[in-house]
Amino acid sequence: MKTIRLTAAQAMVKWLSAQKGPDGARFIEGIWAIFGHGNVAGIGEALQAAGDSFPTWRGHNEQTMAHAAIAYAKAAKRRRAMAVTTSIGPGALNLVTAAAVAHVNRLPVLLLPGDVFANRGPDPVLQQIEDFGDGTVSANDCFKAVSRYFDRITRPEQIMTALPRAFRVMTDPADCGPVTLAFCQDVQAEAHDYPASFFEERVWTIRRPEPDREELAAAIAALRAAKAPVIVAGGGVIYSDAEVELAAFASAHGIPVVETQGGKSALAHDHPLNFGPVGVTGGAAANAVCAAADLVIGLGTRFQDFTTGSWALFKNPARRILSVNVQPYDAAKHGAISLVCDAKIALQAFGKTIGSQKWKSDAGLRGDWAQATAAAKAAPAQGNALPTDAQVIGAVQRTAAPETVIMGAAGTMPGELHKIWDAAPGGYHMEYGFSCMGYEIAGAMGIKMARPEADVICMVGDGSYMMANSELATAVMMGIPFTVVITDNRGFGCINRLQQGTGGVPFNNLLDDSRHVTPSAIDFTAHAGSMGAKSVKVSDINELERELRAAKGTGRPVVIVIDTDPAPSTAAGGHWWDVAVPEVSDRAEVRAARATYEAALTARRGN
Repeated sequence: MKTIRLTAAQAMVKWLSAQKGPDGARFIEGIWAIFGHGNVAGIGEALQAAGDSFPTWRGHNEQTMAHAAIAYAKAAKRRRAMAVTTSIGPGALNLVTAAAVAHVNRLPVLLLPGDVFANRGPDPVLQQIEDFGDGTVSANDCFKAVSRYFDRITRPEQIMTALPRAFRVMTDPADCGPVTLAFCQDVQAEAHDYPASFFEERVWTIRRPEPDREELAAAIAALRAAKAPVIVAGGGVIYSDAEVELAAFASAHGIPVVETQGGKSALAHDHPLNFGPVGVTGGAAANAVCAAADLVIGLGTRFQDFTTGSWALFKNPARRILSVNVQPYDAAKHGAISLVCDAKIALQAFGKTIGSQKWKSDAGLRGDWAQATAAAKAAPAQGNALPTDAQVIGAVQRTAAPETVIMGAAGTMPGELHKIWDAAPGGYHMEYGFSCMGYEIAGAMGIKMARPEADVICMVGDGSYMMANSELATAVMMGIPFTVVITDNRGFGCINRLQQGTGGVPFNNLLDDSRHVTPSAIDFTAHAGSMGAKSVKVSDINELERELRAAKGTGRPVVIVIDTDPAPSTAAGGHWWDVAVPEVSDRAEVRAARATYEAALTARRGN
């Protein structure tokens, strides 16, 4: 048997560079790296030698490097991914939040944090966490709760089993998610005689699970018996490349479609059967259809509480759930009729078996909702009035192109964009599984790397911008252009509204309601400019539109700052959300909110 003598780190890099995705390109496009004593000598040396055969990018924060990798995988429909390597200790633990983002959103990313010495000779090494009762524990054990697959590499030959297992997870539509291979730093540098066959090129396919015959029969029977079905389109429609099948099936049978945050843009916003966003951040049309539905067909959705209105949305007493999902865990939720199956395969099977059966829906609901969203997005009647976030979105919408991808993650923007943004196919990217503040700028960079032709516009509030903005400098350094619109409402406006909505006093959310000696006066324009972005602050909506048009084709990141009113949100649409209100309070407002909350709980239980 022919062998090749390499260090464990060199062998890993060589193997990764030979693994192809279903499109024939490298499945792991490259690796984000911040080096420290836990990975610089082993993995760092191997990556330097690899050069363009496995490119390395340098970020400014471990968490946001991983956010960029996660956004890349999402924009690539999980057909390509990236890796991230860090040192041990704080560098590794900075990845844990990002691992949770990938885990919740079912997105592939390969995390390679350095680990302690396997030989334990220098224990305790710098930054080592010591467990007084378990010598096998390191800081990287934190990843076990937020990884789909976890392994610790303590011998160089272990990569020959660990790496294929990692790829099996990342390319499996049911198990897809983050993989963590904690790589002991001494083992990275140890050599082994690896079989040459280990490094042969391999193409990883992404399977399309076929339905079980009995499950499919039960699903079709439920569909045929339904009087008012609705399709809840989730992110699984997009990952399955089932957009065309969804449009054809809905059109052929007259079934209304509503979209989750993950599924928005699966169906063109102007399709006659697209009734818009659903749930807590949903529109009146979609929520009315769902309230009346007797069969709720979940297509690639995990039925998050924002989708279901904390399970108070579907009010029809005869309502049943039919859940189509590649993951049995998701397909079986809430007593659903389960169909463990790829979304495209399921739609094709439904179309073949239900024949010419057709349902009717109220087209007037769509028209009413379109008028409501147009009103919310219209420019302020008074040109110098402080705009709402919805009016800012309107300005972005009016300057958008077919290739525009709007993106966000936390605060006001996910709710407003889900409600009122008219998404072109593939033009919506929202991290709302974990709703992680700080995802936005790194995420925009990852999207642009996956889809260079896209016009990527990042919508971020001032609070989320302050959480994590350093990858703006990375994007400048790497020549990755996108547009960032910072809506400055001087704090956490979204949670401030929720706080007041549950009877609370404005407290510790807006900057002016927080404990301080000197009032905050953050110059976001100067800050972004100091990192190399083209930055400008605009005074009104008209000026915002001019700068948005000017930003296109600039060739580097552009940051546009606008002050907004923190108080309003789009009144139209929406749904109750279960946010527990204190049972005991000295404040009359809280007691009133509690009474309203208990009434809503009673109504949900009655459903």
